[in-house]
Amino acid sequence: MLEASSDLPDNVAALQAMIALQNKKLSIFEAEIKERDYRIEKLQHQLAGLRRHRFGARSEALDQLELTLEEEEIARAVEAPVAEDVSDTSSDTPKSKPKRKPLPDHLPRNDEILSPGSHCSACGGVLKTLGEDVTEELEYIPGRFVVNRIVRPRMACRCCEAICQSPLPSRPIEKGRPGPGLLAHVLVNKYADHLPLYRQSQIFEREGVDLDRSTLADWVGKSTALLERLAEAIGDHVQKGPAIFADDTPVKMLAPGSGKTGTARLWAYVRDERPWAGEAHPAAWYQFSPDRKGIRPCEHLAAYEGFMHADGYAGFNDLYRTGKVTEVACMAHIRRKFVDIHKAQGSAIAGEAIKRIAKLYGIEKEVRGQPPDERVKARQSRSKAIFDDLDAWLHAQLTRISGKSPLAGAIRYALTRMKKLRPWLDHGFLELDNNTAERSMRPIALGRKNYLFMGSEGGGKSAAIAYTLIETAKLNGVDPQAWLTDVLGRIAEHKITKLDELMPWRYAETSA
Repeated sequence: MLEASSDLPDNVAALQAMIALQNKKLSIFEAEIKERDYRIEKLQHQLAGLRRHRFGARSEALDQLELTLEEEEIARAVEAPVAEDVSDTSSDTPKSKPKRKPLPDHLPRNDEILSPGSHCSACGGVLKTLGEDVTEELEYIPGRFVVNRIVRPRMACRCCEAICQSPLPSRPIEKGRPGPGLLAHVLVNKYADHLPLYRQSQIFEREGVDLDRSTLADWVGKSTALLERLAEAIGDHVQKGPAIFADDTPVKMLAPGSGKTGTARLWAYVRDERPWAGEAHPAAWYQFSPDRKGIRPCEHLAAYEGFMHADGYAGFNDLYRTGKVTEVACMAHIRRKFVDIHKAQGSAIAGEAIKRIAKLYGIEKEVRGQPPDERVKARQSRSKAIFDDLDAWLHAQLTRISGKSPLAGAIRYALTRMKKLRPWLDHGFLELDNNTAERSMRPIALGRKNYLFMGSEGGGKSAAIAYTLIETAKLNGVDPQAWLTDVLGRIAEHKITKLDELMPWRYAETSA
C-alpha cells in the first residue's frame, strides 16, 4: 500500500527521495494491476469457451463391461483362428464361442436348390436322389429377417454309382450363418448409425432372433478383415490426388491388464476434387494408431507426394521435411480463434478480422465448382489483395495491444499460419480451409460417445476399415448398406487385381 505521511521533511532532497520511492511503488502496483487484468481477461476468455463447449453436452452412462467385451471380441475375430483338436473331448476347456442356437421356425424360408443335373458328369448315366444337405443362412432384408435355405441334392449315378453334388457357394464368413445383407446391416448400424452391438442384440431379440453380442462382434471382426483389401485400395486412390485433407481425433483404447484406457488416434485422409470440377471420385481413408507420434502420418503417407491441408500439429513436420508433401494451412482455424474472442469479449479488432476473412470466403463461394485456372485467376485478381491487406493489418494491430492478451495470441497464430496458406493463391486445386477433413471426423466424434473406447489395436483397425468404406460410400452418394451387401457377397472370390470393380462409384454406375 502507498503510505500517506503527515510529517513531511523540510529538506528538498528528502522530499524528492520520498516522491521517487512513492513513484516506484506506484509503478509496481500499476504493473500488478495490469497483470491481473490480463489474467482476468484470459480466464474470462477460457470460461466463455468452456461454457460454449459445455452447454447442451450430456454424458451417457453406458454398460462398461458390455463395451469392453464388444471391442475385445472384434479384435480377436481379426486374428487367425486356432485349429481345433477334435479328439480332445475334455469338458474343462473354456468355450471361446457361444453355443450356436437353431434358427427360429417362424422365419420364412427361401429355398435355393443347386442340382448337379439329371445325368452323371463322369459317364453320362442317369442320376437318382440319395438325400440332400441343407445349409441355413440367416439373411436380413431391411425391415425383416428371412432364412435362405441352400438345398444341394446328393445324386447317385445309376450306372457307375458315382455321387454328384453341387459345391456350396462362397460366403462372407466360412461356415458362418450370416448373409452379406445382415453383415452389412450390423456394420452400418455400428459405424454409421453409432449403435453399439449390445443394443443391436437387444433389437434383434425383440424381433424373435437371438443373436448374442459376442456373436455380432465376431461377425464385425471377420467382415472388416475380409474388407481390408478394399479399404487399402481406397487409400491408394486417396494418395493419387494432387492435394489431400488430413486431420486426427482422439479415441480411448483399453490398456491390457490395467483396466484403464489410454489415448489412441484415428487419422483421416480425404481426397475431394469436386470444388474444382476434378474427375476423380471423392474418398476418405482412415487409419488407427495407438498414439499421436509424428512417425504415424509419415508411415501412412509414405507413398504420397503433393499438397496437404492440415492444422498446425507439429507431428506433421517430419512429413513436410521429406520434401514430398507441401503444407497448406487452414483459414477456418484462424477465423475460429477470432470468433471465440469476439464472443467472449466483444473485441472490435476480432470483429474486423472476421469481416475481412469473410470477404475471402465470399470469393471462394463464387468460384466453387469452376476449373483450377479460373479459380487461380479470381484469387490473383481479387483474393490476393484482401489476403495481403489482412496480413499487414494484423501486423499493425499487434503493436497496439498487449502481447499477453488472448487477442495477441490469436493474431500471432494467424500471422504464422497465413505464411503456410499462400500456396492456396497460386493453385486452383487447393482450398481455403481444412473443413473437408474436419467433416470426416464427425462420425467418429458421434460414435465414441456410444462405444467410448477401443478394446485393442485390432478393434481400432477394424473401426478404421469400416469408417473408410462407409464414409467413402456416403461421399459418393451411395447407400453404404446396399453397397456393402453387394461387396460382401462377391469379395471372397473377387480377384485382388480387380478391386476397382468393387468401388462405390462403380456400384453407383451399375445400379443406375
